[in-house]
Amino acid sequence: MREFSYTISDPSGIHARPAGLFVQKMQEFKSTVSINRDDQSADAKKLIAVMKMRFKCGQPCTVKVEGEDEEAAIKAARDFLTANL
Repeated sequence: MREFSYTISDPSGIHARPAGLFVQKMQEFKSTVSINRDDQSADAKKLIAVMKMRFKCGQPCTVKVEGEDEEAAIKAARDFLTANL
């Protein structure tokens, strides 16, 4: 299992468009991907689950990846969040 922490820097937080793009990117991988905040966790391959997390600007999140292509998935998640959120 691999994981990393990231603090949301987009003034709007994770809103519909980038959330949809993030979910699409994570669906490319076979690994299980979750995005977590405090004691809440969401499947990062399901748009509604990610949107229900209601990440706001300045909030930290942790992305956890486990599976056969976890190295590529964790890199893609980190790159996406850094570039877009």
